[in-house]
Amino acid sequence: MLKFSAAYKTICRHTKLQSALKLGLLFTPLFLNPAFAAEEPVTEAQLKAELPIEEVRTFVDIWDRIKKDYVEEIDDATLFENAIKGMLSELDPHSAYLGPKDFEDLQVNTTGEFGGLGIEVGMEDGFVKVISPIDDTPATKAGVQSGDLIVKLDKTPVKGLSLSEAVNLMRGKAGTPIVLTIIRDGESQPIEITVVRDIIQVKSVRSERLEDNYGYIRISQFQVHTGEDLAKHIKKLMNDKKQPPVKGILLDLRNNPGGVLQAAVEVVDQFIEDGLVVYTKGRIPNADIEFEATPGDLTNDLPIVVLVNSGSASASEIVAGALKDHKRGIIVGKTTFGKGSVQTVLPLAEDKALKLTTARYYTPAGTSIQAHGIKPDIEIDYAKVTRLENQNEYREADLSGHLMNENDTSEEKKNEEKKESLAEKDYQLYEALNILKAASFASTPKTTTPADKATKE
Repeated sequence: MLKFSAAYKTICRHTKLQSALKLGLLFTPLFLNPAFAAEEPVTEAQLKAELPIEEVRTFVDIWDRIKKDYVEEIDDATLFENAIKGMLSELDPHSAYLGPKDFEDLQVNTTGEFGGLGIEVGMEDGFVKVISPIDDTPATKAGVQSGDLIVKLDKTPVKGLSLSEAVNLMRGKAGTPIVLTIIRDGESQPIEITVVRDIIQVKSVRSERLEDNYGYIRISQFQVHTGEDLAKHIKKLMNDKKQPPVKGILLDLRNNPGGVLQAAVEVVDQFIEDGLVVYTKGRIPNADIEFEATPGDLTNDLPIVVLVNSGSASASEIVAGALKDHKRGIIVGKTTFGKGSVQTVLPLAEDKALKLTTARYYTPAGTSIQAHGIKPDIEIDYAKVTRLENQNEYREADLSGHLMNENDTSEEKKNEEKKESLAEKDYQLYEALNILKAASFASTPKTTTPADKATKE
């Protein structure tokens, strides 16, 4: 027979480990069991039934060996944090311990608001390349341009930094300046641009017209306000009296990594009248949830084409799967990523949290996309269109002094050039638009107008 205190001391030889166990930080089930709260002694068999004794001993032995023999001295806090990270990293690729910086980054991604410069960036040859400055941000106002290579941030060379490290240096408190040293095409010497940081609100939704009659909506990630923002963009496209009526919607979810699950539900809700959007199933009752759409379709049942690729994950797949199961949209592009799990963020302290996979999600038809993805109805390969010039072509319009066609308009020529440039710039988008055109010709529009529909905000 062993008293709990004796076994406790045997297992927890390190005083800091004892303290952690007392706080319930590591092996909580041990302290939730009423048997261990009682004064009565418990048997060794009972103790082993609650706690894997040999594994705990191995853990403590390794802890002691690291403390005594590792080449550099490691403090207890670092060892505990590394142990927690290792424990979570072996569960699945998406469960993680979020330290202060990681927790802050997660909040930035979900709210879309942070102190920074306002540029989309990537890495090229070890330098930070400006993909695009965001409209009406400090970077745009300071003169940062697409294609600029940032080689130095204040006095810190960019070479050797990871993209995340460079981004962390560019972000900061609103009102603080940073000097970007930039290499730009056409400039013989590097130029320095001072940018004053400000609060940047990343817009997850943008829209435009394609060939006047078709609405294009791009969702780059799913944030807290994505559903609300999408509704505004749809109304703007549908109610623009200066433009021809919209005949169809092309929803671009390529390279959208996902985000807030509720935002995905709200996005689907804009396109369907009612019904199940997605449901989740887990081990605990609270993980079993069904998400339903509310009445009304803001697009008035217009044809929808959803463009996806292997970078479309999680919430993007929820949207694509729901629209596919409701037969509300044609899915085109490439098979999606295949992330069919739900992560719950559990705050541990003011600036730390646990991101834990707590459920799997399923499309309305009961399909799990985990490790399989959403297969498109029509596959569109990645391709690049190159225009071939035929020097031997000779037409009436090439003859000097030819008569003009009275029906010829510069607008027609402009539209033709626009189509060609779209095919060259983005082949997948060009083909998706052609599919949307075919769907719009085959569809029968409803007699009601968007103004007759209930507003869904």
